[in-house]
Amino acid sequence: MDALFGVFSAFGLSSAAGLNAYIPLLAVGLLGRLEYLTLQNPYSVLTSTPVLAILAGLALIDFIADKVPAVDHVTHVIGGLVHPIAGAIVFASQNNLLSDVHPAISLAAGFVMAGGFHATRAAVRPVATATTAGVGNPVLSLLEDVVSLVLSVLAIFAPLIALVLFIALLFVVVRAWQRLRWRTSAIRR
Repeated sequence: MDALFGVFSAFGLSSAAGLNAYIPLLAVGLLGRLEYLTLQNPYSVLTSTPVLAILAGLALIDFIADKVPAVDHVTHVIGGLVHPIAGAIVFASQNNLLSDVHPAISLAAGFVMAGGFHATRAAVRPVATATTAGVGNPVLSLLEDVVSLVLSVLAIFAPLIALVLFIALLFVVVRAWQRLRWRTSAIRR
């Protein structure tokens, strides 16, 4: 049963990384530091003071920059690489619970999961910018941060609830993608 919860936790954390790269990394690092999570090498580096300080600084910069019009677009371009890498790291960091899964598969699964969530997020943002003249972007960004935080905490402390939230998020992402495709095809006609 622990292995199953480990899978739920890994998917929840990598999904959260698709929304905000730094919150799940900080959560895993801090809880590893507090010895709530056991992180094996090389992921135990997330518990070190310098790495936690860097992650906290990057999280703060990302939190502020993502609320500023025009700057948020730059963070999304950079995030196209940062989010999937963060997702790969947090997914694979659960390898003590996923001992039967090859580390390369864990890294790939986390990369794809976070990348998918980030790609959808990045696709929705221009639509939000166009429909709200950019006013809705800070609200949407704050919502993404809150969902990332909640999903990270649930993925660690209540993986089954995180799975339910993950499925709900997946449904929302698929619906948003369908609507975006529909709007795009309607505009082309």
